Amino acid sequence: MENYFAMNLSKQEIDAISNLGLAHMGDCVFEILCRAYLCAQGEKTVDRLHRDTIHMVKATSQAQFADKLLPMLTEEELAYYRRGKNAHVHAVPKSATPAEYAKATGLEALFGALYLAGRTERLNELFKAVMEA
Repeated sequence: MENYFAMNLSKQEIDAISNLGLAHMGDCVFEILCRAYLCAQGEKTVDRLHRDTIHMVKATSQAQFADKLLPMLTEEELAYYRRGKNAHVHAVPKSATPAEYAKATGLEALFGALYLAGRTERLNELFKAVMEA
């Protein structure tokens, strides 16, 4: 049985997933990292946790996180980021510009690819760097 908490897909398998498929996975991964980060900060009401999570995962915030991460990425990681950034999305939320939404989608695609490859240490390293910056 596959352990979906510890994925280990090959590069070929990950490359076969669509750009938006990687972003779909990365959206979840990024949100769970944000939720864990907020819970680890200590006691907060569930309302506060929810509002802080929403703030962190919205496209404008993800675009800012992406800008901080870009200098730290390897060539392979940059390729996954670009795949997501260049994906053809059909709608952009009113709260974000198309450029911000593209960066957010790039960040999500990168996080999705890293998760599916089983590179959770690298995911954590990148996430911590953004939170500490």
